[in-house]
Amino acid sequence: MTDVVLTTDIKEYPLMRRGKVRDIYDLGDSLLFIASDRISAFDVVMPNGIPGKGRVLTQMSLFWFDFLKGIVDNHLVTAGVDEYPEPLRKYRSVLDGRSMIVTKAERVDIECIVRGYISGSMWKELKAARQNGSNVVHGFDFPPDLKESEKLPESLFTPSSKNDEGHDENISFEAMVDQVGRETAELCRDKSVAVYEAAADYALTKGIIIADTKFEFGFKDGRFILIDEVLSPDSSRFWPVDKYRPGRAQPSFDKQPIRDYLDGLDWNKKPPAPKLPDEVIEASANRYREAQRLLTGKG
Repeated sequence: MTDVVLTTDIKEYPLMRRGKVRDIYDLGDSLLFIASDRISAFDVVMPNGIPGKGRVLTQMSLFWFDFLKGIVDNHLVTAGVDEYPEPLRKYRSVLDGRSMIVTKAERVDIECIVRGYISGSMWKELKAARQNGSNVVHGFDFPPDLKESEKLPESLFTPSSKNDEGHDENISFEAMVDQVGRETAELCRDKSVAVYEAAADYALTKGIIIADTKFEFGFKDGRFILIDEVLSPDSSRFWPVDKYRPGRAQPSFDKQPIRDYLDGLDWNKKPPAPKLPDEVIEASANRYREAQRLLTGKG
């Protein structure tokens, strides 16, 4: 396994944050985002990464930023290393294809989640509600015959509180209004649904169902913009159309092979994580690359 970037060391600028995947450096008026090949599962970063994953995430975000710019502007300044500040250009081998410079923005501290299909945590909560004779979850009244992975009657906006240190918590729309104000909450909701539906419609033509996804937004000089990454296998549930069967969990273009492997181990889901076998890494790498190829025509 080659071409794996697990960490970066840009000496000329301060490291602002090292997340589960991205290293973020402070350039003054802007930020340098570098998507590493780190992979996490169950909120724990694995000791070995997925070759090329950071490039896939970056290239997919760049594709979607351009595709969606008619709906909402975004924080991208440039992803061309030749346009970076001169001190960064000597790091070209690390930065090329997996980095971007973005404008600083005042972040709205909400995870803006849109669900087009019932899956994941929402499905688990609906099953639990049904055991108590209810079909209502977070204020949404679901059809009584709705099956796992089935398409929802309409796209649902289900926000959660933003927590950089731990698990995000699902909140109601009114709780979001209390936190960020009604105008900002409605802007986040309306743009999230519009972006999701435009992307989901496009993805269907390429053989991919976008079951759900999450966005982050911010303000720059009073302008509402899309920030962070967008519509990657790390932030979205991508399902192959040709394998879609409602009533069960779906195969997906993400790190599911890693989750499946770890579920079979006697591991308590806490650090340190076990090293992943090459075949498990390669299986996930193939899924990331295939998603990029189908959606962008590249990779």
